[in-house]
Amino acid sequence: MEYYQFLFEGLTGDKKDILIALLNDIGFTGFEEENDSLKAFINKDELNEEHFNNIITITAVKYSRSVIEKINWNEIWESGFEPITILHPETRVPFVYLRAGFHKPVSHAALDIIITPKMSFGTGHHATTYLMIEQMSRINFHGKQVIDFGTGTGVLAILAEKLAAANIIAIDNDDWSISNALENITANNCKQISIVKADTIVSTEKAAVILANINLNIIVNNLSAIKKVAEVGATILFSGIMIHDKTVILAALQKEHINVQEVFTKNGWIAILAKS
Repeated sequence: MEYYQFLFEGLTGDKKDILIALLNDIGFTGFEEENDSLKAFINKDELNEEHFNNIITITAVKYSRSVIEKINWNEIWESGFEPITILHPETRVPFVYLRAGFHKPVSHAALDIIITPKMSFGTGHHATTYLMIEQMSRINFHGKQVIDFGTGTGVLAILAEKLAAANIIAIDNDDWSISNALENITANNCKQISIVKADTIVSTEKAAVILANINLNIIVNNLSAIKKVAEVGATILFSGIMIHDKTVILAALQKEHINVQEVFTKNGWIAILAKS
């Protein structure tokens, strides 16, 4: 199997985070970060040149392209994935220590989560996942039914179980993400998480907490489904939305009568805490 390797250079500020999110949305399956550069990988057969060129136009980044035949994904992740500590947003006490299995555990954080990201999205390093984890510290999960829509690595579902949720349905439409999430669920000894392959929210039970860290279009297209499976007064946490789309998502939430409580920002991205 042949892959394209794209090398993007001269990345400053938040541009690297934004570029990773945009490329992830069009099927890029791996990223290797350095100081001001980024390597991004995609199967040659899965690259949509039109979508890719649109991203280049939006971000105005410089890049070079090469073809490689084999990728040692474990080597890429082990060389580029550093552990991260996420603080409680109010107390500033270490809340979650997020690490790969090859990192040693520590005792300074309340919760320890092992994530081997491989080609899935959601390590805590990106602003959207960071915001979700940060704000989950303020939500009561104890004994609650939870839906994690767009689970990726499974990190948010795993955190929900560690915060004493009774049952978590983790939804994704990508086979690799599902496989990766299952691996991470096992690594964290989780027992209350069920993985469902689907393109939209599916649940036979109402949820008290819904987590949706995906992107603007998928969230907007699924708001009615989210509303349908939410208990009255359910807590809903959204992210994966760029700050310039804030008015769009707020209008869509208002239309579905989903009540916005707070909006949080980080590195050009937003998270929204809402009630059904």
